[in-house]
Amino acid sequence: MLTLTLALVVATFLLAGFVKGVIGLGLPTISMGLLALAMPTSQAAAILVVPSIVTNVWQMLDGPGMRLILRRLWPMFAGICLGTWAAAGLLTGSPSRISQAALGVAIAIYGVLGLAAVRFHVAPAWERWLSFPMGLATGVLGAGTGVFVIPSVPYLQALNLGKDLLIQALAVSFTVSTVALAGNLVAGRVFSLDIAGLSLLALVPALGGMALGQIARTRLSEPAFRRVFFTSLVALGAYIVWRTLG
Repeated sequence: MLTLTLALVVATFLLAGFVKGVIGLGLPTISMGLLALAMPTSQAAAILVVPSIVTNVWQMLDGPGMRLILRRLWPMFAGICLGTWAAAGLLTGSPSRISQAALGVAIAIYGVLGLAAVRFHVAPAWERWLSFPMGLATGVLGAGTGVFVIPSVPYLQALNLGKDLLIQALAVSFTVSTVALAGNLVAGRVFSLDIAGLSLLALVPALGGMALGQIARTRLSEPAFRRVFFTSLVALGAYIVWRTLG
């Protein structure tokens, strides 16, 4: 059983890291979706902690816009933390079927939005009022599913930050989210020493896959790859919901 778990963790994070290397996102979503097929959602989220933090810090520091991002988006990051901690019991205290079904729905919605290439626009005058509630909603939903993409990713895309600044802002958002969630998992006694070991082990294939993805980025058609990625997310999310509730 342990051998199968290790093989699943290595394969999952190699794939998720590769996707992140190609398009700059997707590691938490893919990892949570695949791991949740074989284990409780809270345990999958705990294994994700170390590779998610390290890969996002790597991506976060790879750019000159850190000070601007923090000054401009700190209300959203504060909202993510507060929402995550306020909803601490959703992932660790809810029945596994509920959290897994919610995860499947979140992944499928994210995939549909990606396929539809939905792009919103937030005027600068509204940004100061929307950032905190968007972060709060992201924190609450993420605390229940382990995936912090709705509504934070569409919201950041709507700010028209530019490609490089957007990728850096996403990395900061995911880092803040994962650290806040890690606090919930430690408090809920899910992030045990055994899980911490698996999480540390998962870092190796995640970094390896990310490096391979960055190399492949120059040779692959990014639009075509994104279509395959988001289509796969819709299918994976739908399958999780069907298997959980069917």
